[in-house]
Amino acid sequence: MGSPTSQSDAGRHARTSRVSHREPAANLTRRVYEQLRESIVGLKLSPGVPISEMDLCRRLGASRTPVHEAICRLQRDGLLTMARVGPKPRLVVAPLTADDMRQLFLMVGALDGVAARLAAQLEAPARLALVERLERFNGELRQFSQDPEVLGSLRVEQLDKSFHRTYEAAASAPQLSAELEALHARRERYVRVYTEALVHAHNLRESVAEHDAIVAALRAGDADAAEQRAAFNHRNGLQRFTRALEANGERGSWF
Repeated sequence: MGSPTSQSDAGRHARTSRVSHREPAANLTRRVYEQLRESIVGLKLSPGVPISEMDLCRRLGASRTPVHEAICRLQRDGLLTMARVGPKPRLVVAPLTADDMRQLFLMVGALDGVAARLAAQLEAPARLALVERLERFNGELRQFSQDPEVLGSLRVEQLDKSFHRTYEAAASAPQLSAELEALHARRERYVRVYTEALVHAHNLRESVAEHDAIVAALRAGDADAAEQRAAFNHRNGLQRFTRALEANGERGSWF
């Protein structure tokens, strides 16, 4: 467990391009939000690092209002939080903890199961086309599970994400998608940190088999089974990631 990144480093990592003050206010706020969100999810801003609003304004070249609004939204998303750092509470990047991970995996699993249920109710042509796409993603994951030298952990993460996001998108449920999007951002940080440990522990075969069960339910148009198997995949994924977290430690929880 390392020490927090400095505030200046936080601002430097958050900067991808200087935003323009000539943009409409809504666009400017969205751009600042997306830049900060990607820096947090991509671990350029480390869990537990203190965040300075004024430093972010300077680094992003943005006024205080869009930065403040972006920070408030990231707090609602659970990516920023208040913690006692020294003598008083400070805004920090949310730490990675076992309790938080457990809640996230269970919530995402429940909603992902709903998406699988809706996807299983698609008309046969659309459902079978969806199954073909899912089989391609899982086929590549299966290849990797048999030969760990073929891919890297980042590719494993991308394939697993693509597998689930594909049937979530096919469900065509805007409100469900919005809820999942916010949760995915928080969950993705755990995936990025601990997937490599899972790869080395050869835990991918279990996930591939669980994906096969989801695909089989979708192919059959069995909504109950699709929902159950998707949720089951996330519950088992929680157990696998919990083992990886216990072996490698929480991040950013030194305060």
